[in-house]
Amino acid sequence: MIFLAAVIIFTLGNSTDAFLLLKAKDTGIAVALLPILWIVLHISKALFSIPGGRLSDKIGRKPVIIAGWIVYGLVYLGFAFASTALSIWMLFFAYGLFFGLCEGTEKAFVADLVEGENRGGAYGLYNMAIGIAAFPASVIFGVVWEMIGSHFAFMMGSCLAITASAVLIFIRKTSPGG
Repeated sequence: MIFLAAVIIFTLGNSTDAFLLLKAKDTGIAVALLPILWIVLHISKALFSIPGGRLSDKIGRKPVIIAGWIVYGLVYLGFAFASTALSIWMLFFAYGLFFGLCEGTEKAFVADLVEGENRGGAYGLYNMAIGIAAFPASVIFGVVWEMIGSHFAFMMGSCLAITASAVLIFIRKTSPGG
């Protein structure tokens, strides 16, 4: 249950990536370059996915997820203060590290936390938690962006990711590898 709470907190700060593209455009990156920026993100995700998975096998899922969520928090903090095109390009590449550390590792952590006969239901709860929090995350982010500014919206996402990382520390059962 602590993991689900952490996932919900994290997901509330994990708005749609369309806001990243909007920030890129607002920072001066031409609309025609946004697909290339998106490709850079996916190249980065691909580069970091295998090392991220191997790291979780070696040191355990929980520390890798915590590291990934902290990377997310730092990247979002970077987006809050980004003012140049170069910083946006670098942040998109760094954002791929978060995915490489967390995408597969979170799912593996679910398997580590739950006995075999309950895993299907556990994956259902995990995906339900993400699904419940994903929509309000983007709505809240958008409202904060419009009412206070993108700076505060990205800082909010960063704070929620760091908070979720702190909550994750309280999970006692860890992966077989760590």
